[in-house]
Amino acid sequence: MSLFLKGILIGLLFGVPVGAVGAMTVQRTWEHGIKAGLLTGMGSSAADCIYAGIGAFGLTIVSDFLLEYQTVIHLAGGGIVLLMGIRLLLRKGGAAEVPAVSGIFKIFLSSFAVGITNPAAILTFLFAFSWFGIAGGSAGKNGWLVVFGVFIGTYFWWGGLTAVVAFARRKKRTESFRKMNRIFGAVLSLFGILVLIRAIPTGIPYQ
Repeated sequence: MSLFLKGILIGLLFGVPVGAVGAMTVQRTWEHGIKAGLLTGMGSSAADCIYAGIGAFGLTIVSDFLLEYQTVIHLAGGGIVLLMGIRLLLRKGGAAEVPAVSGIFKIFLSSFAVGITNPAAILTFLFAFSWFGIAGGSAGKNGWLVVFGVFIGTYFWWGGLTAVVAFARRKKRTESFRKMNRIFGAVLSLFGILVLIRAIPTGIPYQ
């Protein structure tokens, strides 16, 4: 089996949309439309590709650093998710179109930030690579094929989720958008609080 196909399978197996980014994708598709949902999913897939690249190319120095300071990184991620949830809870008004260029970058970068602040994802990819026989940088200079495959595999899930939500969105009224914003605001706030609670007891590492 080629490295590219292995990457796709890894993305399909471990890229199921769950957690905070999954909630963000649904909410943004619901409020802004399919374009916003696809951009949100793309941000998460890009973050996954970075962690996949660390595993595929055997960048142990980087992975060791991220895992050592994962508490601090998790705290940052939890804070971002909590802030997003609170903003949704306080938002007024119904659905809106996707903003222009600045808004598009904001949608992408915010989901990327949430995805990249999960260093534990490295362990998931290392396990997956080991299972498929490509652990420890054995992919060599062709590691980019694995990374690209992971992107395709994970983005398949985001595209499917976005399409389903966009289809359901067509039959809803303005009032439902306000209600859903409150629901997703509560969900994201809960995710953020859980991440913070899980991170705080471990303590912040010192050199």
